Amino acid sequence: MIYSFQLCPHANIRYQESLVGLGQKELECLLFALGIPGTPVASSVGGCTFFRLQTDEKLSDDMLHLLRQHSSLLLISEEIGGLLRPLPFSSVDYLPADLPEVLKYKGKTSARFTQMMISCALSASSQLGKEHLTVLDPLCGRGTTLYCALQHGMDAVGVEARGQDLEEMDRYLAKYCELHRLKHKREASSRTIGHQAVPCISYTLADTKEHYQQGDTRTIRFFQGDTALCQPLFRKHPASMIVTDLPYGVQHAPGASGGIASFDAFLHRVLPAWHDALKIGGAIAMSFNTLTLKKERVIALLRESGFAPITEAPYDNFAHDVEQAVRRDFVVALRHE
Repeated sequence: MIYSFQLCPHANIRYQESLVGLGQKELECLLFALGIPGTPVASSVGGCTFFRLQTDEKLSDDMLHLLRQHSSLLLISEEIGGLLRPLPFSSVDYLPADLPEVLKYKGKTSARFTQMMISCALSASSQLGKEHLTVLDPLCGRGTTLYCALQHGMDAVGVEARGQDLEEMDRYLAKYCELHRLKHKREASSRTIGHQAVPCISYTLADTKEHYQQGDTRTIRFFQGDTALCQPLFRKHPASMIVTDLPYGVQHAPGASGGIASFDAFLHRVLPAWHDALKIGGAIAMSFNTLTLKKERVIALLRESGFAPITEAPYDNFAHDVEQAVRRDFVVALRHE
């Protein structure tokens, strides 16, 4: 059997240059998780990029559905006699694809790249194929990761220290639900952790009015506070996956004093809390700038905090250039206990 997976083009030219390699690695991760042998090979058909896979195993409908978790696939075809026969390719989107794209701000991570991290974390975890998943971004900023998770029908939760970022998220979600006529409920609350009050905004919504009335809903929540509070915040209800984008250290870095030197201390402080906020069998995908934070050090810090980083193929290399001062990579790690 020969299958061809068409890669969707990207509007950002710089990211498009990296997308073939990244898209191939992401597809390899999903195929590996499904136990499908063979390595997809990039080729050009009619000026479009395809990944061609030769395998003795016929892809079932369930396999095809899970492969649609890929962030950048436009079409899946079966090759017969040199011709491509498109296979059913229903969207996995729960909400419109514009949800993570509309809100623009400086330093925003590409929604396509974020969806790739979610896909790779999902493929590495024990959660692939399960329902009612929750994605946690412990450095959620203005919410790109949360919107990507919600778009695909997952619950989303984030923690952010900057109140103005959460206020902008709140305004954006309220307006988005109004414009798309999404039935929803907004709630403001507060959790007490020790002697500290942690404000929280939550939205409960559904893709259709009928689903909302039936209680078939999804939730997005965002807390204002230190990311080290993840452990007490999510101890009773840990996340299925953690997906986050570390500051690149070009304009800012974590820690009260700022500066690249604070990355080590920051991760040493927060990674144990993130570990405990993740379900056993769950996975974390964490991206970073290799020019300010070496991959070997990230892997070492994850191990010290109880995670089990995956360093073997196909999870071994997602490095690509973003801009002159940023070469981005991400690491996937598991929580075993």
